Amino acid sequence: QVQLVESGGGLVQAGGSLRLSCTASGRTVSISDMGWFRQAPGKEREFVVRINWSGDSTQIVDSVKGRFTISRDNTKNTVYLQMTNLKPEDTALYYCAAASTRGDVYWGQGTQVTVSS
Repeated sequence: QVQLVESGGGLVQAGGSLRLSCTASGRTVSISDMGWFRQAPGKEREFVVRINWSGDSTQIVDSVKGRFTISRDNTKNTVYLQMTNLKPEDTALYYCAAASTRGDVYWGQGTQVTVSS
């Protein structure tokens, strides 16, 4: 099993920045890709960004391209999401996800990001 704990969410004005962190514990040797999803009120959870184990391949949704950057530090079992030029439509509960080499997917509890206009 893998446990994920997110941190770094908060309230920020439009145009501001936040950095989210997600630290994995447990059977971390099984983790391959990690990423972030988000769910806004009244909407379905949506994919935001992912990164592979070595950190040399990423995939990002168009709506945040150029503003959000994902990175990871495998020595700390941590993935980061640097968010800049935040917009009110980025307001959501942000979830960290990790995929194992067997195809299992693990989720964190989420961290709230609120962007005021």
